[in-house]
Amino acid sequence: MAESIAKSANAAFSLLKTLSNDQRTDALTKIHAALQAGKDDILKANKIDMENAEQAGLPSSLIKRLDLSNSGKFDSMLQGILDVARLEDPVGKVTLAKKLDEGLNLYRISAPIGVLLIIFESRPEVIANITALAIKSGNSAILKGGKESYQTFKIMSEIVSSTLQAQTAVPSDAIQLIQSRNEVGDLLLQDQYIDLVIPRGSNELVRNIKSNTKIPVMGHADGICSIYVDQDFDVAKATRIAVDSKTNYPAGCNAVEQLLIHKSIDDAKVQAVVGGLVDAGVTVHVTPEVKAKLGSLNQDYVVDVVDDSFDKEYLSFDISVKYVDSVEAAIEHINIHSSKHTDCIITENKDTADKFLKAIDSAGVYWNCSTRFADGFRYGFGTEVGISTNKIHARGPVGLEGLMSYQYQLKGDGHIVGEYVGGGGNKLYVHEDL
Repeated sequence: MAESIAKSANAAFSLLKTLSNDQRTDALTKIHAALQAGKDDILKANKIDMENAEQAGLPSSLIKRLDLSNSGKFDSMLQGILDVARLEDPVGKVTLAKKLDEGLNLYRISAPIGVLLIIFESRPEVIANITALAIKSGNSAILKGGKESYQTFKIMSEIVSSTLQAQTAVPSDAIQLIQSRNEVGDLLLQDQYIDLVIPRGSNELVRNIKSNTKIPVMGHADGICSIYVDQDFDVAKATRIAVDSKTNYPAGCNAVEQLLIHKSIDDAKVQAVVGGLVDAGVTVHVTPEVKAKLGSLNQDYVVDVVDDSFDKEYLSFDISVKYVDSVEAAIEHINIHSSKHTDCIITENKDTADKFLKAIDSAGVYWNCSTRFADGFRYGFGTEVGISTNKIHARGPVGLEGLMSYQYQLKGDGHIVGEYVGGGGNKLYVHEDL
């Protein structure tokens, strides 16, 4: 069964990548309209999933990710489809043109990757996000959701599949939504037909997938993000950024989990920043040195750090706090303890900021702004397939560009290597001139 699914997705890819941008964009507008029309039914199904998740005692972070009605998430999901539809066509761009010899011209052309396998927990909006990005970029996609989102996944998959089949030029097998849990292991073996696996979920899910497939995997296991408050900082700015980074959506992988504070900052300013977090209902896990400086802050929200406090992704209203001796010490700490997702410095000193930006080995490195900006929608990508901490191919929030590869096209007129002299091989051209 898994081989059949992968084969059909691969066959659909062969057709999908030949469709025009207008045809692919039209499919997205049709899917958007169908999901909008089905909003009430989708939210009813999502409510059932939420109730089941709560009854099952699933973690609060997972339940928050599951909720489509939370903070306009459904409408944002639909807007993401339209945003992707309006983006420039990523397929067939000439990124290099080179004359190798008279009448022999080489081109490097952007091309879709192929067949994507996306395995995710909670996050039913992933169905719309991936569908939009895959179709727009000319890729086929096989999506497998977790059992906790089964009801939402089921109705959304039915809407997407029926819309593709009845109203668009996109082959219906280009987007396949798999509900059976038993298929995952077999799909991970289909390296002949599947080109890339993208896991969206827990550390355990990502590591399990990486251990059980030969297919390249793009994504991240943890979102351990840090903020370093330098000695040359603005206290109001630091407080705003820290509170937003932690509380805007604590279940997100781009929420801050660690706060590092330069040891020379005076107690009143430390109390202001940490107090801003406490006032927002955040529990601060602090070292003894920090605890001694917190004065009269509400002790109900102050606890001692434990051995793994700086290697933990809380995904909740919790944050670990410690002093560091210098920006160099902050850099060393982050490069050891972070998950290479997104890290931030708060400082008014440009030289210090530049040092931090260059030295931190993470997909996103920020200066004076919330870590919650690490998102494909906020980057202007329309939406995202996920966030990657990989260093090869795509890194950071992955939008259309991250789902593209390239191929070389060589156009000649009877040329053979035996007669090749490499006449113009060192000159690059605007491709229209060749």
